[in-house]
Amino acid sequence: MNKTTTKVFLMLCVLLWTGFAAIAQSIVVSGTVTDKLTKEPIPGVSVTVKGKTIGSSTDQNGKFSFTTTEKPPFTLSVTFVGFNPVEREITGTSTNLSFELESGAILGQEVVVSASRTPERILESPVTIERMGAAQIKEIAAPSFYDAIQNIKGVEMSTQSLTFRSYNTRGFNANGNTRFNQLIDGMDNQAPGLNFSVGNIVGITELDVDNVELLPGASSALYGAGGISGTLLMTSKDPFKYPGVSFQYKTGVNHVNDNNTSVKPFNQLDVRMAKSWNNKFGAKFAFSFLQARDWFGTNYSNFDRASNMPKAGTRASDPGYDGVNVYGDEVNQSIMGVSKSVVGQFAAASPTTYNNILTAIGGGATFAQLMAGYGPTPAGQYIPFIYSLATGRTSNQIVSRTGYNEMDLVDYNTKSLKMSGGLYYNLTPTIQLVGQANWGTGTSVYTGSDRYSLRNFNIGLYKLELKGEDFYVRGYTTQERSGDSYISSILGSYMNEVSKPSGGATGWFVNYAGVYSAAKSQGASEEAAHATARAQADATRIQPGTTAFANTAYRIKNTYISQTNMAQGIYGAKFNDKSNLYHYEGMYNFSRLFDNVVEFQVGASARRFDLNSGGTIFDDLNREIDIDEYAAFGQLGKKFGEVFKLTVAGRFDKSQNFEGRFTPRVTGVWTVAKNSNIRASFQTGFRNPTTQNQYIDLSVGGGSQRLIGGIPEFLNKYNLNGNKGYTEASHRAYMASKIASPTGTGNRSLLVPYTFDPRGVRPESVTAYELGYKGLLGSNFLVDVYGFYNEYKDFITAVNLQQETAANSDTFVKFGVPVNATGKVKTWGGAFGLDYVTGKYTFSGNVSYNKIGNLPAQYNNDFNTPEFRYNIGLSNREVFKNFGFNVNYRWQDKFIWFSSFAGGEVPAFGTVDAQVNLKVPSVNSVIKIGGSNILNKYYITSYGNPEVGAMYYVSLAFNP
Repeated sequence: MNKTTTKVFLMLCVLLWTGFAAIAQSIVVSGTVTDKLTKEPIPGVSVTVKGKTIGSSTDQNGKFSFTTTEKPPFTLSVTFVGFNPVEREITGTSTNLSFELESGAILGQEVVVSASRTPERILESPVTIERMGAAQIKEIAAPSFYDAIQNIKGVEMSTQSLTFRSYNTRGFNANGNTRFNQLIDGMDNQAPGLNFSVGNIVGITELDVDNVELLPGASSALYGAGGISGTLLMTSKDPFKYPGVSFQYKTGVNHVNDNNTSVKPFNQLDVRMAKSWNNKFGAKFAFSFLQARDWFGTNYSNFDRASNMPKAGTRASDPGYDGVNVYGDEVNQSIMGVSKSVVGQFAAASPTTYNNILTAIGGGATFAQLMAGYGPTPAGQYIPFIYSLATGRTSNQIVSRTGYNEMDLVDYNTKSLKMSGGLYYNLTPTIQLVGQANWGTGTSVYTGSDRYSLRNFNIGLYKLELKGEDFYVRGYTTQERSGDSYISSILGSYMNEVSKPSGGATGWFVNYAGVYSAAKSQGASEEAAHATARAQADATRIQPGTTAFANTAYRIKNTYISQTNMAQGIYGAKFNDKSNLYHYEGMYNFSRLFDNVVEFQVGASARRFDLNSGGTIFDDLNREIDIDEYAAFGQLGKKFGEVFKLTVAGRFDKSQNFEGRFTPRVTGVWTVAKNSNIRASFQTGFRNPTTQNQYIDLSVGGGSQRLIGGIPEFLNKYNLNGNKGYTEASHRAYMASKIASPTGTGNRSLLVPYTFDPRGVRPESVTAYELGYKGLLGSNFLVDVYGFYNEYKDFITAVNLQQETAANSDTFVKFGVPVNATGKVKTWGGAFGLDYVTGKYTFSGNVSYNKIGNLPAQYNNDFNTPEFRYNIGLSNREVFKNFGFNVNYRWQDKFIWFSSFAGGEVPAFGTVDAQVNLKVPSVNSVIKIGGSNILNKYYITSYGNPEVGAMYYVSLAFNP
């Protein structure tokens, strides 16, 4: 596909260049914007042609300049947060213009693009949309603009580490959210091997972000697969509109009053440089580097993997303890099962001796007498097992290996380096050629089916784009490199295996069971027997903090998973992902050709996922795996007078492994009064099974389970259609019957086979309905309210199965396989938001509600969303001369979190972010002191992830 699509891409560029090279002559629009009261220039003011995206922003001297093909008369719109907007009709000269702005409210006048792929006032958007502009971003209290997104109405967030956050809207939040799209300058910045964006690790630096637009809910009709729970679009600054040099240095602390460590520093440096020459050629470069100590995963709750929920007990009280953020203790066996296996092997090898021992026990022989008689013989090592079983002393207790805390295994030395640059060439005043690169690398922690320590990984996005007023055509690639990343649970498990193998006649479990049986045979209590057994079995355990631990961990972390060979003592936890995404798309807006009587847009795209993990994630050790996808969309809109606008859109997508899908959208906006609009929409969305849903082949849980793709190819590879696996619940019941049986024979009638859909895993979809109102009540009170109803089907979930290796072998292999849940899932909710401006004070508040209906049978509830949450904010950009502040309070209700890693209750919490700032106009700088969670009440956003405390900082920004 690469060669073909490249040719198509180049052909489109040539055709578009040919068609637009003869564009009409342009004119220059230039001038100055000042404060009417102080007469001082105002930097960062937006000056645009009304109804268009054409325009510029003022520089530090309040000057602006841009070119347009619009012929007078046309209207210029001049806007800046905290000032009343100004509109002026240009009928004659368009240069050396002068504008004066008065302080006041500017609500609902922002122009958004993503809601309809065409410029429109946010008040007139046909669907719910949220926006943060450059001026708002300067005033945020959170440590970064990306952190501040969680304060937007209806937004949910999962914090997995200091630099790794996942966003979501309208339910079904997730650690790595494959139902939420994130685009940077039109580029999908998902990691190709994961199918979700890795937060803002390879995103836009704070000094380079122009605006952020968020579309809650389904958006597949315009933005394709994946936008089932929302789409986030981030746009960087244009060097023609934002020239100059800027820098920001931020320093602060976290881990305040943390029981696990002392206060730790964090430092961040951001630099941006941009310049244009003769309004023809522009260039920019942005840089950001962050260094800090990450939040710690310290949830040591005992975990029941069968129910995926926490249970009572600690390592001291429960021999089968499995801590949430403890790894290696996932491996477990039954004491009775191990003992019966040992005794069974001895009985088969030495039946006469075995029967003689049983006869002696039946005759009243004591343990001491048996050891005196058989101790010196080969049968002596079996006496504890035989005696404890025969006298009913052996319990049916599950025993787990002693694990290692996450803090001993994961690299918490967080680093994040981001660089981006672009070259811009105006072929004509309305046609621009852009070459852009975004690259990021760092160390972080991500939660999936395990906790992944991402060390020195990097992702690059590289784009070439040709765009004009009515079209664009672009091609880009995302290159993912996992660096030195590894899976923490595999590392913990393999540290144990190096210390002492779990299996075998001299293995950890046999050793444990033997010491336990001997202690019980001599009258020890259950607790004392387990304590003695664990101490003996762990005698050779490699202890954290020792040189042996560091050397062994280093060796495992730097050996690939695919190189693991237990027979040869080779263990690896490192994964090797070098997956790539290649994407090509174009769009043309025919509205101008129809004299704007109707709005008509068409577009098409093609992409390829090129998976390369060397067998450490995908089944690609000895083959290449590519996934090709194609799509086309169209949108038609018509405005009926000044009262009503109707828009119809549709998109067709085809992925090579699944049937084609059509996703329609119908929206309507009714203007009931000036600046008051009612909106209604019918939308559809879908997401394809992820690359991992399709092609993963990976051992997880310390080697206790194998995750495989859900397409027919993998069901056939592991013969799960022929040799069917048994459901997890039925397998547990069978093993319990086997252990309880005097003969060690289980009740096989308890085993329930699982039958897969022959089509394998398929895309999931949603049908969404929304009704909302957005309007200005006066000039300083903005209200936005909406309600929604969603209906999902073919939800992608997973099933755990135990497959018997051979008929009646009683040896099982556990598989995790993605499948589609039967039945439909219904959710509904709504939100209310308001903004009130009085003088220079801005008050904002919002509340959201989300609810899920009855669930289909056997569906795991991963709604993962609080029923209620709200935000309250108060700010003043200039309480008195050059001094401003911003404070925001966020609260959310408790809820149950369910994921493939862990499940449990997330307690309700409230947190405060705040900042005060001092502007120094003489050097065009801002000093800011602030913090997030300033009351330092540690909280979690998702179960199994680290607790988040306060971050306090002071920053100095020049020409922000």
